[in-house]
Amino acid sequence: MYSKNDVKEFIEMLEGSSLSVLEIKNGDGSAIRLEKAISAAPAVVMQANAPATAPVQETVQAAPAAQPAPVAEGKTINSPIVGVFYAAPSPDSNPYVSVGQKISKGDTICIVEAMKCMNEIQSELDGEVTEVLVKDGDLVEYGQPLFRVK
Repeated sequence: MYSKNDVKEFIEMLEGSSLSVLEIKNGDGSAIRLEKAISAAPAVVMQANAPATAPVQETVQAAPAAQPAPVAEGKTINSPIVGVFYAAPSPDSNPYVSVGQKISKGDTICIVEAMKCMNEIQSELDGEVTEVLVKDGDLVEYGQPLFRVK
């Protein structure tokens, strides 16, 4: 079963991303599904594996949608998977890349954690990093731009 703090954290992850649905299933049979609707608040449905219990439903007010950023020049390196973005190999390490740094195709530029697996993401481009488009610890989705390179 998920605690109230877990549910709040899941809601914050959903609100801070461009995902519309977040579904998490636990090994004990409990599950949580969060949905973001354009005109409605996301619904939180929690189910336990106990007999004769109805699902618990809680409604949370959604934050207004963020305005799209202006289009900038250069190419982007996009996330190949859904997960949590990490700019460095550990919290006390320097980031893999920073603005102004030259990168080559195949260089490790970040980590995206998916299902407790740390996936090193390599650059698909040669160039100079002009912008880091996500913050450390952000939830990213498939195809979301991570870096801008010129």
